[in-house]
Amino acid sequence: MLDICLLGTGGMVPLKDRWLTSLYAKCEGHAMVIDCGEGTQIAMSRSGCHLKPIDLICITHFHADHIAGLPGLLLSMGNSGRTEPVTICGPAGLVQVLRCLLIIAPSLPFEIDAIEINDDSEQCLNAGAMVVRSFPLRHIIPCFGYSVSVMRQGKFDPEKARELNVPLPGWSILQKGEPIKAGGRLITPEMVMGPQRRGIKVVYATDTRPVTTISDAGRDSDLMVLEGIYEDNEKIEKAMEWGHMTFPEAAGLAAAAGTRELWLTHFSPSLPDPASYLSNVTDIFPNTITGTDGMKKTISFEV
Repeated sequence: MLDICLLGTGGMVPLKDRWLTSLYAKCEGHAMVIDCGEGTQIAMSRSGCHLKPIDLICITHFHADHIAGLPGLLLSMGNSGRTEPVTICGPAGLVQVLRCLLIIAPSLPFEIDAIEINDDSEQCLNAGAMVVRSFPLRHIIPCFGYSVSVMRQGKFDPEKARELNVPLPGWSILQKGEPIKAGGRLITPEMVMGPQRRGIKVVYATDTRPVTTISDAGRDSDLMVLEGIYEDNEKIEKAMEWGHMTFPEAAGLAAAAGTRELWLTHFSPSLPDPASYLSNVTDIFPNTITGTDGMKKTISFEV
């Protein structure tokens, strides 16, 4: 299963009752974070999300409300006892940005592996069982969205295992994806496992105009977390000028992707009560929720 927490839902600046948009995901003892604006570590503490398991931090783009909180988060991770290496990925120029930001966090107790995403190329990374892939967005500066997937192997076939004379102690080893030797031959997991089953997928994209890469990434996903900076299309010209999208535009992408659920986030500071505008999108994509800080969801494999 995959645990998701929307740490904050604000765009541009943090408000007294709204932290900046960031996503926390955890699976099997490993965690990752997408974006890190001011005070992200405080939002994590309030939401009960642990710092120490964070293996991967993904940055969508280099605007302050998405990265300015990184030194504080890294220092807090170090104070929590983290000593294992941490991977940080983001657009080209990440190494230089980190070099500047880490001037105020020079003595971290763990190494940082910085990975830059160039142009429209896909980057594939892992955080424990989570497989994270980038995809390009369209903002006023280079920007990327991320999908987080947990794969699920096929069912173990005991009849095949018996036919191959696999001893019972070897069954669990094969189910873990490791080969064994039995009867003088090598038995691989593929020989006793069925086809791969449907896993779990969550897609995150903010600070972008509607582009097909978002709906493509969200195809048959369990959850899409998308920007809705303005409540309706009356502000479409402003959204286009600054590279953002509205509630209806985000809902259209969710409908096109066939996702199961949509969370709207990255609300404009001028939007004090996003939930009051939910009716603007439910006719486009009924299963839409206006995000709130600390909102959580546990997504389990299908039975």
